[in-house]
Amino acid sequence: MNYIESVKNPKVKQWKKLLTKKERDKTGEYLIEGFHLVEEALKEDNLVGQVILSQNIDVPVHLKLDGIEVIYATNEVLKAISDTETPQGIAAVCKRKQTQLDDLNPQKLLLIDAVQDPGNIGTMIRTADAAGMDAVILGEGCADLYNPKTIRSTQGSLFHLPVLKGNLAETVEWIKNRNIPVYGTALEGAVSYEETEKSEAFALLVGNEGQGVSKDLLDMATQNLYIPIYGKSESLNVGVAAGILMYHMRK
Repeated sequence: MNYIESVKNPKVKQWKKLLTKKERDKTGEYLIEGFHLVEEALKEDNLVGQVILSQNIDVPVHLKLDGIEVIYATNEVLKAISDTETPQGIAAVCKRKQTQLDDLNPQKLLLIDAVQDPGNIGTMIRTADAAGMDAVILGEGCADLYNPKTIRSTQGSLFHLPVLKGNLAETVEWIKNRNIPVYGTALEGAVSYEETEKSEAFALLVGNEGQGVSKDLLDMATQNLYIPIYGKSESLNVGVAAGILMYHMRK
C-alpha cells in the first residue's frame, strides 16, 4: 500500500504545485478534493490518475477505484494540498480533456466573455449542464477553469459537459456559419428575452460582471437581449441571468 507521511515527500510537493495555474498549464493536470467531486470524476473514463486518501477515511464501496492509483496519506498531507478550511480527506489528480468544437457539432452553446469570478464561472457551467447545453466556451479574461473555487462551484458538471477555451469572435463566426443564431446580452439595442422564440439550436453570449459583453462581440450577435428588472436592483448576477436565458431559449 502506498502511504505518505511527510509533506516534504516529492509527490506532495508536486500536488501542491497543482494549486497554481502555472503548474496546471504546464502539466495538463489539476487537483480536485471532496467526496462528491471525486465520485463524479471517477464516473468519467481516463480522467482520474491518482486518488489520495486520508489514513483514517473509510472508502465508500461505490467509488470506482479499479485501475486507479490509490495513495494513502496523513491528515497533515491532505491539509497541505487542500484549498479548503476543512478538508474531507480525499483528493484526486485529474487530466485535462482536449476537445475541439469541430469534434462536438454542438447545437446549444454558452459563450462567456471575461467573467472574472470563479464562483460565477462554476455556477454557469453547472447551470449549463442542468439546462442541457452542449458546450461552454470561455473567452479571454475569464477566471481559470481549473481554479479550485471554479471546480467546486461546478459541483462536478465540469466532468460531464465540454468546456473549452477559445477566441469568442472566431467562435461566433463558427456558430453563425452553421446557421445557429447568437444572442448577446445588453441593455441598449436589445429586445426583451421574452420576445425570442425557443429553439433547438442557439448560442448565448454573457459578459463581465461590471462591463458586460464587449461591444465588438455584441455587434456580431444575431440579436441582443435584455432581462427586464421589475424591482430596484440595478442588475442581475451574470450567473442568474445566464440561467434564465438558457432555460427560456431551449425547446
